[in-house]
Amino acid sequence: MRVMVLVKATEQSEAGEMPSTELLAAMTSYNEELVRAGIMVGGDGLKPSSFGKRVTFDGASRTVTDGPFAETHELIAGYWLWNVKDMAEAVEWVKRCPNPMPGKSDIEIRPFFEMEDFAENLTPEIVEREARMREQTEGR
Repeated sequence: MRVMVLVKATEQSEAGEMPSTELLAAMTSYNEELVRAGIMVGGDGLKPSSFGKRVTFDGASRTVTDGPFAETHELIAGYWLWNVKDMAEAVEWVKRCPNPMPGKSDIEIRPFFEMEDFAENLTPEIVEREARMREQTEGR
């Protein structure tokens, strides 16, 4: 099962406060453990939303808004991509994570859609195109 693990932003992360040396060391150790377990596919921290852009779609219209964005609790400060056997395993790994923020923080786990989730709308052509794209992006 593929999941995205989302580290939610806080007022401190949105203000650009950098993690301490101790937190960086703890997170590096945790990431090494994830890699050794064969779970971590990728992951990174994200700069505050003040560095970002938001593109809003409305029919054919596109509107670009510069950050920062309101509602800090809705923003993402970092992420991991994991391969786990099930959601329970993902939860157990997240519970072992050092607190990624100086104070209270949240980590959200979201499963990816898999091709079989779209079965009723898939055509053989779409399946073949998706397979080719995955080969290219995953380096197989």
